[in-house]
Amino acid sequence: MTLDDAVIARHTVKAFEPGKTLPQDKIDTLLNVLQNSPSSVNSQPWHFVVASTPEGRAAMAKSATAAFIYNEPKIVNASHVIALCIRSDLDEQHLQNVLEQEQKDGRFKDEAAKAGQDKGRRSYVAIHRYEQRDLPQWMEKQVYLALGGLLLGAAMLGIDATPMEGFDQRELDLALGLREKGLTSVVLVSLGVRSDNDFNAALPKSRLPRDEIFTFI
Repeated sequence: MTLDDAVIARHTVKAFEPGKTLPQDKIDTLLNVLQNSPSSVNSQPWHFVVASTPEGRAAMAKSATAAFIYNEPKIVNASHVIALCIRSDLDEQHLQNVLEQEQKDGRFKDEAAKAGQDKGRRSYVAIHRYEQRDLPQWMEKQVYLALGGLLLGAAMLGIDATPMEGFDQRELDLALGLREKGLTSVVLVSLGVRSDNDFNAALPKSRLPRDEIFTFI
């Protein structure tokens, strides 16, 4: 499948075939996509909870009730569901952890390069914490970069996917024990095999024409 094919074929699945499990090698590829997603100043402010068992999906489905009940089947009938989360704060421990990992991976030619990277990252964190006062929103932006890569990666692998903001964030955080870990959920993605009841599969893709969304200068 070419990239052009994938972006045209990809759609938000409305119904999954229960009992269908995706091959582990394809899941591992998607986890690799998430792990290597880009983030501003390599801040990596995320954590990903992967539900691959009925029990795990049931825990996540606790957040799809009341106004969000329409999403409950998309969670319990999927093969895997991933909760993309952000940290409650970019604290000292996380900043040091990222810096030390960069050093282990050989990104610094000397201590000056390491210090420069640390200073630059901290300056961005400070801007969003103290000046723009939008640190959670800034971290969410990084998670959505990861989401885009995940959806495109799934399309390239021929995996059906459904991104969902329609869930009770508080309920999911409590069901997964996220707050005790300093995390909070942002978006869910169900992965699996679409069923014949997926009405969206038969509908043509609809996007605004290029002359309305592109300006070439």
